[in-house]
Order: sequence, then structure tokens, then C-alpha cells
Amino acid sequence: MTGFVILAGCSGKNSQKISSNNGFAVLPAVMPNEAVATFAGGCFWAMQESMLQLKGVNTVVSGYAGGTTSNPTYDEVLTKTTGHAEAVQVYYDPSTITFEQLVTAFFYAHDPTELNRQGPDIGSDYRSIAFFRSSEELKTISKVMHQLELKSIYNGSFVTAMEPFEVFYPAEINHQDYYEKNPWDPYIRSVSKPKVLHVRDNLRSLIKPSYPGN
Repeated sequence: MTGFVILAGCSGKNSQKISSNNGFAVLPAVMPNEAVATFAGGCFWAMQESMLQLKGVNTVVSGYAGGTTSNPTYDEVLTKTTGHAEAVQVYYDPSTITFEQLVTAFFYAHDPTELNRQGPDIGSDYRSIAFFRSSEELKTISKVMHQLELKSIYNGSFVTAMEPFEVFYPAEINHQDYYEKNPWDPYIRSVSKPKVLHVRDNLRSLIKPSYPGN
């Protein structure tokens, strides 16, 4: 994210609770009826809100994945030397929303044809990655990518990497639910909000009833 300004505010839609420890978010325990998915698609402020608005999604944590540095900080990831991308970890109920539907929402929540960037944010830390935890998830990601490329919802070919999941490091607590808490931030209004609305407008049947416009 470039040139952001922190302005307090809260829309009241988000009911998730994320604990903190030494300034960083704490990953929640996975409940018996939950599954976990991890995606990187540019600024995690927009991706977190895009995923959190989906039915069956219980918690979404912003963080870092795909790199080599253990427990990186936001400032370290910004240097492009840790190998990490800004990412989100999604805790969801697979009886309500499928992994395939999550993957579809992921591709609507960012532009998967942009290599090592998303709009004004440039660098490998903004690259597009769909992480998989099984061969079936890999097949699903590949299938959805192919289907959406055929639909030509974006100009150009998808450049999203498909990588086996290894580890996810939660980001600082001030980056959690940033979209909801800072609705008047110029970056949120001009860059993040269009991404969130793109998911909401195109996948309306997957949006929680509590979100406006559904």
C-alpha cells in the first residue's frame, strides 16, 4: 500500500475477533467444522474484507506467506527481501462455502493478470498466489483459473502462482480489519473498495445478508 493515512472509523459489519500478542495478530484455533485456505492477491486490506463478506467465512487474518524469513514484520516485507507476499488466511465452514467458491472469490478480489503488482502497489510482495494444501485443491485452483480465463473477466492471461502451503505469519494487529476501521482512508476508498465491490457485485449469492447491497 502506498501513501496511506490512518483515519478511525467503523462500519459495524465485522463481528470477527482477532487476539493480539506483542503487537501481532494471533491465529485462531481451527474448529472441528472449519477448513483453512490461504491466498495472496495484493494489499491484504482489501483481500481480508473481500473474503470476510462471504457466507460461511468465520475469520480472516491478514499476514505474510510465500517467503523465507520467519516472523517477518510489515516493514521487512516492504523491503522485498523476505520473499513474502501480503496474504490472508481464511477460516471457513465447508458445508456453507466450498473451496472452489473461495478460489472464485479470490480471483474476483484482485487482478490476477498483473505480475508482481496490484494497481499502484508494485513489487513481489503484492504478487498473486493461490496456496494449496492437497492435490484436490491444486486441481480446483487450476480448473477455476481456466474457467475464468475463458470468460475473459480480465484482459490478458492469469499470472497467479499455485504453490503448496508451508507457513502463514500473521501481520501486526493494526493491519487486521483495516478496511472496516478506516472507511475514509483515501487508499481504502480509491483502491480497496472497488475490489471488495467487484466481488460483491459479481458473486452476490455468496455474500452474507448483513452486507449492504445484498
